Amino acid sequence: MPRVLSLLLLLCLTFNAHADSYITRLLNKPVSGGVAVVDLGASAQAPKASYQGKPVLVVKEQNNWLAIVGVPLTVKPGSQALSAGGRNLTFMVGNKKYPEQHITLKNQRQVNPNPDDLKRIDAELAEQIRAYRSFSPVTPSNLLLDKPVNGPLSSKFGVRRFFNGEERNPHAGLDFAVPAGTPIKTPASGKVILIGNYFFNGNTVFVDHGQGFISMFCHMSKIDVKVGQQLVRGSVVGKVGSTGRATGPHMHWNVSLNDARVDPAIFIGAFQP
Repeated sequence: MPRVLSLLLLLCLTFNAHADSYITRLLNKPVSGGVAVVDLGASAQAPKASYQGKPVLVVKEQNNWLAIVGVPLTVKPGSQALSAGGRNLTFMVGNKKYPEQHITLKNQRQVNPNPDDLKRIDAELAEQIRAYRSFSPVTPSNLLLDKPVNGPLSSKFGVRRFFNGEERNPHAGLDFAVPAGTPIKTPASGKVILIGNYFFNGNTVFVDHGQGFISMFCHMSKIDVKVGQQLVRGSVVGKVGSTGRATGPHMHWNVSLNDARVDPAIFIGAFQP
């Protein structure tokens, strides 16, 4: 009996160590628009994991592999399934209520684009979705990110947005209130996989940090990088501006995991439940 109790105690301690891991404490915010950290256990090689049919970032912490899963804003609270190494693992998604934001735009085309605008928007969206869905084998240099700029937040992630009284897509990133011309720095090492000037986003840069972990910066006044360029943490990608659909200069930053836009505040220690 003492031997059985000792074994049970060891198993409990092992489980608690995994549940209380550094990465779990840092990133596990399993809500719509958040991140779920799922323990995949120990194995010699990294298991392949997928969620909603898309590959998921997998990292090793001590002896265990962890799946870092982006949860789309469209996911309802409840049980979700992750596929890994031939197994189906479940995790729970909690509820989070996001506030509303009402914005007035003088340019009515940025609220209700004309037919030519819509053709351009559709083509640009397809191009950006391809970038979000890219998945390189590189392990990210770090999961705790730097802020791309130093400044106060002017708009949080997930806000339900109304332009001239009409509801549009929720806010998919963080906005920082900083002056035009402020340098924007990549929050982690990565490769530039897309640049462009888009109808809504203006001057835009996508940086792939590895395994579908991607940063996107937009509304820039200037782009200072090229596609294919390898960047180290803190490299300048461009300067703050107000191009595209913007009411003034600010820095907009998206973070995507497995093609799900998630709250960047999670990765800079600023998440609010």
